[in-house]
Amino acid sequence: MKTRSPLLPLVQRHVENDPAMAASTLEALPDAEALAALKALPPSVSAQLFLRLHESHAARLLPNVSPELLGILSHRVRPEQAAAWLLHLPPELRQRFLEPLTPEVKRQIQELLTYPENSAGRILSTEFVAFHADMKVKDAIQKIRDLASRNVATTYTYVIDATNRLVGVLNTRDLLLAAGDQLLAQVMRTDIFTVSGFTDREDVATQLSQRGYFAAPVVDADQRLLGVVKSDQLLSDVQEEATEDIQKMVGAGGDERPFSPIGFSVRKRLPWLYLNLATAFLAASVVALFEDVIARITVLAVFLPVVAGQGGNAGAQSLAVAIRGLVMREIPPHKVRQLVLKEARLGALHGLLVGVVTSLVAWGWQRNPFLGLVIGLAMLVNLIAAGIAGAAIPITMKALGRDPAQSSSILLTTVTDVVGFFTFLGFATLFQHYLM
Repeated sequence: MKTRSPLLPLVQRHVENDPAMAASTLEALPDAEALAALKALPPSVSAQLFLRLHESHAARLLPNVSPELLGILSHRVRPEQAAAWLLHLPPELRQRFLEPLTPEVKRQIQELLTYPENSAGRILSTEFVAFHADMKVKDAIQKIRDLASRNVATTYTYVIDATNRLVGVLNTRDLLLAAGDQLLAQVMRTDIFTVSGFTDREDVATQLSQRGYFAAPVVDADQRLLGVVKSDQLLSDVQEEATEDIQKMVGAGGDERPFSPIGFSVRKRLPWLYLNLATAFLAASVVALFEDVIARITVLAVFLPVVAGQGGNAGAQSLAVAIRGLVMREIPPHKVRQLVLKEARLGALHGLLVGVVTSLVAWGWQRNPFLGLVIGLAMLVNLIAAGIAGAAIPITMKALGRDPAQSSSILLTTVTDVVGFFTFLGFATLFQHYLM
């Protein structure tokens, strides 16, 4: 027969009189001892204590609590608290926890866990350490050692108050130099950089890079600590997004992989191939307008790809710079006009320098200075248009709420082909008497 500890009534009274302090004491214990203490108490008292634990501690213990305690918790837990627990639980245990909850609580939890696609909430990690502000320094150090022995990462140690709000962060040097009986509230640093779960992850990456931090705590509207966003995870996501953007720029699906099923690849690519076909016919129709001129001066057909190709390359350079600027948040709204004008001036300079060389080559090749003049002028105009389009297309798409990288290359090629063909053949028409 199981004997009842004579200390149990005292522990129970302590939990009932000061549950916050009792929770702080429990968090200072190794997980195995904390579980033993919870199981020794009546489930109703354990629930009162459990609800005071920080989410990361509670979630570590939750898979091993008794079904009776789990049932009590399911009726007492607040939706935001349950949502935080779920973030820490492995997928196979989430369903077990959700089953006893009422439909209304489940709905509220679902709303709390719904973060935008590229937000910090989608990539937050629950591998962090947080202690209550009234915990003693010596207990915190012992707990950190216990966690380290189990390979739990402790890069940053956060401090929370009795309501689980983030109030500080611990510096390891400050912690080691403090007296063992001091409270964490006396040694913590209160100047904390935090992010919301709805913050765009690219903004988080930029801020972490500027501050030189390895991670940032993610908090809700009430400053409750939900998790952390780690710089290595952000780097991985930014790299993945960059590869998706490369695919999107040429009309492939961002989620397509090398060995995706053929049917999936066709669905992702074919619509953009049709769009590209339509734009190709648009460029062809421009050439058709000057069919008579080309028939009389056949050498013009030789130089058409030169003008269009050079415009496409110049535009691709502007496009790459603009998309990178949008991704890195380097183009505020009030500087959009400045960027477009800068790319236009750069296009004019490149058009002049490249146009002179192209003119000399055409002149020397065909022995006709007017052919050099025509292709040089066309090169100048097309590279200006390429610079403007390369900067304006992604910015316009972003302003319309679309992905800036989505087939920007196809749209850019349309502009440079149409402008290049029209200007080259237009100037050739004006100077046709000198070209024959």
